[in-house]
Amino acid sequence: MTGDDGVPEPHTGWTFVTNHARVLASIADNHNVRIRDIAARCRLTERAVQKIISDLEQDGYLSHTRNGRTNHYRIDPGKVLRHPAEAGLTVAALLSMLVQDEAERHGAAEQRRVDS
Repeated sequence: MTGDDGVPEPHTGWTFVTNHARVLASIADNHNVRIRDIAARCRLTERAVQKIISDLEQDGYLSHTRNGRTNHYRIDPGKVLRHPAEAGLTVAALLSMLVQDEAERHGAAEQRRVDS
């Protein structure tokens, strides 16, 4: 949902998945995705997405190359997650859960539309 000013409506309460994980999953889905599209998908502002991408790049989870007017992102799948509770868990393991779930969610939504 987007307000009249084009900014996504904020989510209240806690969630299981962080915004950093959502942005990374969006990039994993499409390595040429635009910041605008990540923001819409994750219900964040473009500025918040830029900050998250900067965080991920600074810590080596993500890099990008400029290709004309677009960015091509590269994720380091072997990079270990930061929190001690996830010691040994890699980005690839995290993404395998998130991206698969995202694909299944879209498939289920599509199936509901077909069944209607």
